[in-house]
Formats: sequence, C-alpha cells, structure tokens
Amino acid sequence: MFYALHGPEGGQPLLITLPMMASFEEIFGSEMAPVLQGYLDQLTDRYRVLLVDYPSIGGSRDIEPEALTASRVCADLLGVATAAGFDQFAYWGYSWGGNVGLQLACRTDRLSALVVGGWPALGAPYSALLAAAQLKLPNPEPSSRVVLRQPGQYAQWIHYGLSISAWPERDAVARINCPRMNVFGSEGDLEEAGIPVPIATSIRRHRRTLEALGWHVHEVMGQGHALCMLPNVAVPPVRRFLDQVLG
Repeated sequence: MFYALHGPEGGQPLLITLPMMASFEEIFGSEMAPVLQGYLDQLTDRYRVLLVDYPSIGGSRDIEPEALTASRVCADLLGVATAAGFDQFAYWGYSWGGNVGLQLACRTDRLSALVVGGWPALGAPYSALLAAAQLKLPNPEPSSRVVLRQPGQYAQWIHYGLSISAWPERDAVARINCPRMNVFGSEGDLEEAGIPVPIATSIRRHRRTLEALGWHVHEVMGQGHALCMLPNVAVPPVRRFLDQVLG
C-alpha cells in the first residue's frame, strides 16, 4: 500500500485512515486540501501521522475485489505500520475506517489507543450496510467513483462486509483493552439505497454499555456523518483523548 508520513520523526505514532488518505488531495481535488491540512496542523506538533491509500485507491495498486477481506485489510495495515517504523501506534478511523479499527484492535496487541469515529462500536448496522452496498453495485454513487478507479471495484466493499458477516461483535469488542473512544455526530444516521443505516442512534442506544466496558463516548451535537470533513470540529475532542491516554 502507498503511504505518507507527516510530523516529527520522534512523534507519537498515529495511523489515520479513511477518509483521510495519503493521496487525499489527488483524489478529492485541491479545493479539499484544507481538510487534510486541518488535521495535520492540529496533530503534527506531537504526533507522527501515517496516512495510507487502500488497495485500488490512490497510489496503491489494484487488487481483485474479492481479495479485500477484513483479514487482508488488517494484515496490510500492520505491514504498512511496520514499514513506516511504527511498533505500537494509535489508530483513528472514521465510518468504514472505524469499522476496520474494531477488526484491527481484535487482531493485534500493537494498538496504543483506538478511535472509532462515525461507526458504532456496538450494535453496528453491518447487515444493513452490506445490503445497501449490494443494491448499489450495478451503479455506484458518484462519491464512490471519486475514490475508486473503476466502478467494478466497488464490489470490494461487499467482499469486506461478507468477510465479517459472522463476526461475534459483542464478545470481540468486550476483549478490546487498549484506551478506546467512540465519537460521532448527533445527526449521523444514514440512509443508503433506501435502507436505514442507524449510526448515531445505535451509539446512543449502547452508550452505557460501552462506557461500562471502558469506552470514552463523545457525541458532537448538531453534526452529521460528514463530521470527519470538519477538522476544526472533529480533531479537538480526539486530540484531547489521545493526549490524555498516551500521556
């Protein structure tokens, strides 16, 4: 996978994933460059930030869609972290990237902290999102076509979803023991291909359980699922959390 590093060489290692990517500006255009720069400006005084392009995106090579499974994604991320010189590192992902963070935290002891944004750590709508992706496969929406080089590559998200369709969420999440945060916009529920995808609602429903399990849950009022594209709103609460738990 193609990757890029930002910040001081001796900084605290932090891997940030989708929708922030190594080729963010090349993918989304120069008008969106301030979004990524807003993250870096607020983090790189202390953190060594690693950004990656997933397979079939940006500077990374194409793979067959069926190859994108949770096991493959986690192995790729651990491999690129090693290549970047990270041993222990904090992970921050949003939406699908938050989904991946849960898988990673259950498969490695290398995470110093975990931030799951815009995705429920418990009660996540895995089946709803998979069903919506299957419906959209014949004609992926423009936002997906911006990220993927070929429309047919959209199927990789379906294969990823299928790979975790039998994942024992509650037992697996209960075993995560690194410092962990679930952050979301209060208006963050979605509808995909006519199917409700409850994100904010589900996090609120499971908030007490998550907090009992040791999660820090932070709701950003008045923001929707696009919270991650507002660095001046999204970064400060996560930065405070990371500074606190990483000391």
